[in-house]
Amino acid sequence: MALAQWPCLILALLSGLAVSGFPRNPSRLLGKRSLPEGAVNGIEVYSTKVNCKVTSRFAHNVVTTRAVNHANTAKEVSFDVELPKTAFITNFTLTIDGVTYPGNVKEKEVAKKQYEKAVSQGKTAGLVQASGRKLEKFTVSVNVAAGSKVTFELTYEELLKRHKGKYEMYLKVQPKQLVKHFEITVDIFEPQGISTLDAEASFITNDLLGSALTKSFSGKKGHVSFKPSLDQQRSCPTCTDSLLKGDFIVTYDVNRESPANVQIVNGYFVHFFAPQGLPVVPKSVVFVIDVSGSMFGRKMEQTKDALLKILEDVKKDDYLNFILFSGDVTTWKDSLVQATPENIQEARKFVMDIHDQGMTNINDALLRGISMLNKAREEHTVPERSTSIIIMLTDGDANVGESRPEKIQENVRNAIGGKFPLYNLGFGNNLNYNFLENMALENHGLARRIYEDSDANLQLQGFYEEVANPLLTGVEVEYPQNAILDLTQNSYQHFYDGSEIVVAGRLADEDMNSFKADVKGHGAINDLTFTEEVNMKEMEKALQERDYIFGDYIERLWAYLTIEQLLDKRKNAQGEEKENLTAQALELSLKYHFVTPLTSMVVTKPEDNENQTAIANKPGEGPLDAEVIPSMAYLTSYQVPNIPYYYVDGDPHFIIQVPEKDDAICFNIDEDPGTVLRLIQDPVTGLTVNGQIIGEKRSSSDSQTRRTYFGKLGIASAQMDFRIEVTPENITLWNGDALSTFSWLDTVMVTRDGLSVMINRKKNMVVSFGDGITFVVVLHRVWKKEPAHHDFLGFYVVDSRGMSAQTHGLLGQFFHPFDFQVSDVHPGSDPTKPDATMMVKNHQLTVTRGSQKDYRKDISVGRNVPCWFVHNNGQGLIDGIHRDYIVPNLF
Repeated sequence: MALAQWPCLILALLSGLAVSGFPRNPSRLLGKRSLPEGAVNGIEVYSTKVNCKVTSRFAHNVVTTRAVNHANTAKEVSFDVELPKTAFITNFTLTIDGVTYPGNVKEKEVAKKQYEKAVSQGKTAGLVQASGRKLEKFTVSVNVAAGSKVTFELTYEELLKRHKGKYEMYLKVQPKQLVKHFEITVDIFEPQGISTLDAEASFITNDLLGSALTKSFSGKKGHVSFKPSLDQQRSCPTCTDSLLKGDFIVTYDVNRESPANVQIVNGYFVHFFAPQGLPVVPKSVVFVIDVSGSMFGRKMEQTKDALLKILEDVKKDDYLNFILFSGDVTTWKDSLVQATPENIQEARKFVMDIHDQGMTNINDALLRGISMLNKAREEHTVPERSTSIIIMLTDGDANVGESRPEKIQENVRNAIGGKFPLYNLGFGNNLNYNFLENMALENHGLARRIYEDSDANLQLQGFYEEVANPLLTGVEVEYPQNAILDLTQNSYQHFYDGSEIVVAGRLADEDMNSFKADVKGHGAINDLTFTEEVNMKEMEKALQERDYIFGDYIERLWAYLTIEQLLDKRKNAQGEEKENLTAQALELSLKYHFVTPLTSMVVTKPEDNENQTAIANKPGEGPLDAEVIPSMAYLTSYQVPNIPYYYVDGDPHFIIQVPEKDDAICFNIDEDPGTVLRLIQDPVTGLTVNGQIIGEKRSSSDSQTRRTYFGKLGIASAQMDFRIEVTPENITLWNGDALSTFSWLDTVMVTRDGLSVMINRKKNMVVSFGDGITFVVVLHRVWKKEPAHHDFLGFYVVDSRGMSAQTHGLLGQFFHPFDFQVSDVHPGSDPTKPDATMMVKNHQLTVTRGSQKDYRKDISVGRNVPCWFVHNNGQGLIDGIHRDYIVPNLF
């Protein structure tokens, strides 16, 4: 799991767009139009914004990039974001010309089947994969029509880990072109108060950074904003390429007046523990170093450099030894020795004389080191109040002696017996990293990959610094008996200076008046107990500052931590235990919409006459040079039939597209305000859609001219026991009797099996029932001082393939194929709108040529849809008369 990779916080982001499929002569494609500065071959990325909200170490990050295709032909655009390996993607949406296509998290096997079915007819065009030390790259491609706009939005979350006394937010910045509106915003809310906050960039001078960067903190709130102008983005004063390529790093820490802090929201709690000022517990450390032939050259020199630097930092009360392994195992000393100046000087000479040779005998080397630590403890040759650590560095797989990974794991586990941690460092890519990680995890340690680079020695030193100063051993976090449910890990072998222990859980009784937590551990001098009392009323006051708090953040923090720890346990589990851990982690991943190694996110969007399906998975930390990366994101395309659309919007105008005729029919329904009309009813799927009419604010003396609109819509699924009521003010969802209310100021996604609801702030709501049924509700807002009109709604059916042949209603009856003939086109009363004769459903009707507006893509202006207008409330076109479709209420 990536937690073992990078215990610090890394918040790496930033999107770039790549454009493919260019013509050889772009000027011919673009004509004589002048393009905005920064546009690349017709594609302008006009906005890239990264919004990070951190509440109590839990980060919610949204990366949004907006682009427009100024070219005269369609272009394929790739959206890239580099995000932390420790993060879980929670959502990805595509918005094309104002219509949003949301993502759904599914079990990986389900998504895989969907992908395999599609890929047999399409192509792979997207990928999530490891991208360097701290990041994994999310890439997805989409075809953007000429003149169209596209918005990519990726959301991910993670718990920030404290590392060397700071929370570090590491942002990868690479927009790939000049961007008119480029901004990174980080808002931090920490109930303990913020003690330090800083930001720096590797790609820009401090002088330029100062004018583009603002940072401030006061009390519980911190803010960082990086907003470079176009000129500040240029690589030179006259250049059109961007210098924004590198690292943007935000670091902060919190006040620690008390060693512990407990927070409770909606029945879930999180407990942070990081004491300061304690004496360091002496340690016995054995370094087990691979000196096989593959370590030849720079790797060996960097390892020796790092060990020499580490020897400078070893404390005089510590004990140490070195074990070298190749085909054989050799030791510096027969037993642990104290880090006296004389011994350190001798150790330096030993390290400088290390040279590579032979094969790789991991098993015997580890068992020798473990035996040495056990013997020192049994014979009391090290202080009673000290701790033991074993650190192994290798660049390859075992190939002499016992070489079976599962047998080596068993031998090491039995020898350590849970008494001290094992830390495994994997140097480079040519090794079985999963083996090293699993072995470390089951012995209360972690694994870290050391990257073959010029700073490999600094990576090694940096890891040692993390474990150099244990302040407590045998840490137990305790709560009142029977008061806590679903507790995350609450026992730790060590607490290291500069880190933090985080425990989360659920209160058994949300009405309790107080909450108590004890942290017990063994210090360098004596045993310690830290007690934290939480008054629930005081906690409620602290939570009134909701500006920086997103949703049920502690519940999501608990879910994130629980999933992470279940996945770690799963790596070494077998049989029924592994099945149970997998089921628990999968259930939580689906419930909280996390893309984990067990789930995938699927985004399906109509495009021309195709469906494109993007599948995002969570990559693992396997061999970096493997041919098949364990997890990917896919974008596949496959042919589907041309899908007609049906909608009602405006006063209210009903529009029925008839693709066989490449034409449309339209009609109005004139009824009194308050009337509820049945739009769709399908007895097979159990879906019903009804709409209630509203009138203008003031009545007219001529009732014939009074305009009416849909002011309320009700969408219900009898099979799911699910209802949605939509008004111009709110969206209300019922899951059975459970009620949730959202406003049009929200951008939110709600999912469950077979259903997704995506609310796009102030624009529209997309509702999908499985594959083949998608509705879009468009919000029309009028000027608030407008004397006559109300805000109102439009309703669009963009996919009805999943509806049954028994579907009926003012719109639903047209989901089945029907035919019509138009003849005798002649001038009408309005010379711009000819009349004609239409034969439809065995009726001869007089119809008028006109047009209505389609507001799906542009809610302000709309697009004209030519249609034949049927008079008299659609009489002769609809089955029966329009009053047959009046129902008593919305549901």
